[in-house]
Amino acid sequence: MTDGRTDRRPAKIEDVAREAGVSIMSVSRVMRGVEGVSAKRRTEILAIAKRLGYAPNRVAGSLAAANSTLIGVSVPTLFEAVFAEIFAGMRDIFSKAGFQTVMDTTEYQPDRERRWVSRMVSWHPAGIILSGIDHTNRARRQLVDAGIPTLEIWDHTDDPIDLCVGVDHFAAGRAVGRHLVALGYRRPAYVGIECGWDRRAEARFHGFCEAFSEKGVTRVPDFRADRRASFESGRCAAERALGELADNPDVLYFLNDHMAFGGLMACEAHGLDVPRDIGIAGFNGLNINAVLKKPLTTSITPRTLMGATGARMLVAKILGAKTERSICMPVELFAGETTRPLRASSGFRPVLDAGANKRG
Repeated sequence: MTDGRTDRRPAKIEDVAREAGVSIMSVSRVMRGVEGVSAKRRTEILAIAKRLGYAPNRVAGSLAAANSTLIGVSVPTLFEAVFAEIFAGMRDIFSKAGFQTVMDTTEYQPDRERRWVSRMVSWHPAGIILSGIDHTNRARRQLVDAGIPTLEIWDHTDDPIDLCVGVDHFAAGRAVGRHLVALGYRRPAYVGIECGWDRRAEARFHGFCEAFSEKGVTRVPDFRADRRASFESGRCAAERALGELADNPDVLYFLNDHMAFGGLMACEAHGLDVPRDIGIAGFNGLNINAVLKKPLTTSITPRTLMGATGARMLVAKILGAKTERSICMPVELFAGETTRPLRASSGFRPVLDAGANKRG
C-alpha cells in the first residue's frame, strides 16, 4: 500500500495528518499522548504513523509544523514568584489543549525581548506570551506582521498587540496611597529597585505619588536598591531611607512583599515599632505573608487566575474561537498589621478595583 509520497525523505507530521485526514494538531496530540482525540481515531493515526515510519522529534517537529503546538513565553526573571505563579495558572490549560511551552527571560531589557521575539517568529509558534505592555516598536511590528496570536500579561492596556490580561499598576499604587492617606500618613517614602528597570513598579510608584499629591504632599522620596527585588535589597534601601531623611518617614511603600519584609527587619533593627512608629506596605500578597508574625499591608494580585485566564484567551484565539481582547483584573487591598488600623479588626478589605478606576 502506498502513502502517496514519491520521494524517499523521512515522513513528516504533515504526511501522517494528510493520510489520516486530520489536522496536524490532532496528530501531535496523539503522538504526545494528550487528550482531545477519540480512542478509535487515535488507533488509526498511530497505525498510519507506524506504516509511514514517522518518528516525531518533539521540539524540531513543533517548530517546523505549519500549525505548531509550541507557545513561547517571555518573562523578565525567574527569581520573582509572581511570574512562576502566573505560569502555573497557564500550564494545565496549555497541556490539556495539546500545547508545549518554551520559556526565556529578558532581565527587564527591551532589546533582549526584541531579539527573543525575532527568534520565536522565525520558529512559527502557535502563540507568543509577553510580560507587560512595553515593547520596542520593532518587536511590535514583527508580531503584527507575522499574525501570530500574542498575549500580553501582568500589565494592562485597552489597546494590546493582540490580547491582554493584567492589572492596572498605576491604579493599584494609587489605591494603596489613598488608603494610607485615609489612615493619616503624611510623610511617605518609596523603596524599589533601580529606577526605570521595572516599568510596572514605576507605574505603581507614580500612582502612589498622585494619591499623596491630592493631600498636598508634593514629593515622595524614593530609595533604590539593585535590580533584585529581594529581602536583602529591601532591608538595605530601607536603612538608607531611615538614615538619610532629616524628617523620618511615617510610612514606607515597597515594590513587593519580599522587599517589605526586609524593610520590616530594618525598622526593628532601628528600634522602631511597626506600626506604632512607622507603617509598612508591600505589593502582590505573596505567600510570605501567611507566616509573618505581623501580616503586611499589601495589594493582592490574582496571579494564578490571571495566568489561567490569559491561557484560555490565547488557546481560543489560536483555535479561531471568539474571545475577549483585553481584561483588566481587580486588585484587592489587604489591610494588615503593619499599618495603623482603621478599626479594631483587620483583614481583607477591598479599597479599589484597580481596573475600574482609570488614570486621571
